[in-house]
Amino acid sequence: MAATPKPSLSAGDLASIDGQLAATDRLLEQNYPGDDGSRQPVHTVYVPADRFTPSFATEWGAEARATVEAHGGYEKLGRLLGQEPGLTEAVAARVEAKLASEPIEDLRLDFEDGFGDRGDDAEDAAAVAAASAVAQAVAAGSAPPFIGIRFKCFEAATRTRGLRTLDLFVSGLAAAGELPEGLVLTLPKVTTVAQVQAMDYAVSRLEEVHSLPAGRLRFEVQVETPQLILGPDGTSPVALLPHAVPGRISGLHYGTYDYSASLQISAEYQSMEHPVADFAKEVMQLAVAGTGIRLSDGSTNIIPVGDNVENAWRLHGRLVRRSLERGYYQGWDLHPAQLPSRFAATYAFYREGLPAAAARLRNYVERTEGGVMDEPATARALAAFVLRGVQCGAVGAEEVQSLAGVGIPQLTALAHPRLATSTTSAKDLLHG
Repeated sequence: MAATPKPSLSAGDLASIDGQLAATDRLLEQNYPGDDGSRQPVHTVYVPADRFTPSFATEWGAEARATVEAHGGYEKLGRLLGQEPGLTEAVAARVEAKLASEPIEDLRLDFEDGFGDRGDDAEDAAAVAAASAVAQAVAAGSAPPFIGIRFKCFEAATRTRGLRTLDLFVSGLAAAGELPEGLVLTLPKVTTVAQVQAMDYAVSRLEEVHSLPAGRLRFEVQVETPQLILGPDGTSPVALLPHAVPGRISGLHYGTYDYSASLQISAEYQSMEHPVADFAKEVMQLAVAGTGIRLSDGSTNIIPVGDNVENAWRLHGRLVRRSLERGYYQGWDLHPAQLPSRFAATYAFYREGLPAAAARLRNYVERTEGGVMDEPATARALAAFVLRGVQCGAVGAEEVQSLAGVGIPQLTALAHPRLATSTTSAKDLLHG
């Protein structure tokens, strides 16, 4: 009988390999932490900054509900979006409740395109007023879970103005008390890594001035220029962003119309589903994979108003569904009448996929043989899909327990294994 072979690599060999890979280990640990499992809003609503009041979300919800009622109700909305009868009824009830309780998940008070150039005095006053109104809304419990501003870009012509507005808004919130938990800052029209590094410097200084914890002020980057997708040296600057300012960027948002116009796409054909949009968004996905930075699709400017409500709902619902299928779980909404189709399409996406995903999860957890043999990576994707459905309100925790045989803590651990040993509770990760 042959002797059992012994390892040939010595302890010194293994130590040498560890040394060679130490930098790789640090890179993976620091720059690729994965998604943190916290709630991601399904949309961002943009509104000119001076139009925001503490009752803004409630008013948009009321207008959205009135539009649905004027056009045949929630089940008709579902049928317009191509939903099956059984699904339509379940989705309708949840959409109606959502529009009454939380019609806006993420709101951006816009000081950029939606505000324009009104002079420094007017914008100063609006920035101070916006900080006060947001603080009031948060204190009253009427603010969306995520809220913040988009200020002017860091190109030379608007840089000083954008920084001043950012400063006044953050300083106003800090003076009013603790910053909103869901505070979001959006840097638009980024063309270079240096602009993002400048933003990192600006928010770092604001943190120091207002005695905020380092890293408290994270920000989104809007991908609206071709220069961020393909730089002059043939590389992709957007792929460098997570590593240029590690941990500082919370999301990349695709800008449909600025990006398309920059590539000379005529106005009639500018769309979230144009091939140039798909290419840019695929590069964005690759650039932030594993970094924990979230992605958002852009908007459609076809608004459900007048005689165009039902056609616009069909278009919007289809585009929302298309984005979800491609791994973009967030998008922009520009009008109250887009809220019903946003939530109807989103809820249908998760509810349609729930039975199969839950069955596969149950088989994986219970180690039973089914029609599909899933690996751990696929199980994580299945669990993340179901968890997103719970977090946005499309699916109930009791449904998950019944269908998948797992509670929310176990579902969270399956979706985000790194969180299993953290102090973050499952309750903290969920909607409401």
